[in-house]
Amino acid sequence: MLRLGVNIDHVATLRNARGTPYPDPLEAARLCAAAGAHGVTMHLREDRRHIRDDDVFRVKEAAVLPLNLEMANTPEIVDIALKLQPAEVCLVPERREELTTEGGLDVIANRDRLEPTVRRLGEAGIEVSLFVEPDPEALDTAAALGAPVVELHTGAYCDAAESCKPALLDPLIRGAEYAHGLDLRVNAGHGIHTGVMEGILRIPHIDTLNIGHSIVCRAVMTGMEQAVREMLDSMNAHERRTP
Repeated sequence: MLRLGVNIDHVATLRNARGTPYPDPLEAARLCAAAGAHGVTMHLREDRRHIRDDDVFRVKEAAVLPLNLEMANTPEIVDIALKLQPAEVCLVPERREELTTEGGLDVIANRDRLEPTVRRLGEAGIEVSLFVEPDPEALDTAAALGAPVVELHTGAYCDAAESCKPALLDPLIRGAEYAHGLDLRVNAGHGIHTGVMEGILRIPHIDTLNIGHSIVCRAVMTGMEQAVREMLDSMNAHERRTP
């Protein structure tokens, strides 16, 4: 069964834009669970641009869905992960000036720095995933590091013009086959939306799709009607009580 992990980072982006307590990532996680999602993903960035420490601890404590914590390999965030004890950690590259994660983690160049982190998290009972490009050498390195899971970076494929998509899908298909042959569990994520789903589903051996931005964007539209009705109901109720 193909599983869906919903990244709720941009619920926090909306909240932080005005400094309000809403929309609440925990409420979003509960709605994801009610809709049938299999997990929730939150990226605790070093600059806390969207998700904050309190968010991840509240969602973990509520236990509405298994939590996948996306994070950079930094001492501060590793210590938080060890305290938080999410079901899964996905190690990703991170640059403060980027709008979003721009590519897979360079596990080859960073192997020496990643090895103790993968070991510490694994020994704490946290499943470790590495966010990588579908490159055989990177996948070999991920397996050698002892990470049981890789998440293939699908952003280049999802963002490409239609004429370029076939050439970008083939490496993802081959990468998933290669990773499966290494006994790695294969997830995929970044940039996925309904318009590319037909191609994404051609990638074999995928366990989980982690999707965030497109779901939150769609929710702004499809959830608006209900939000407006609730606001009108509230206005009407208060109006009736006004002398």
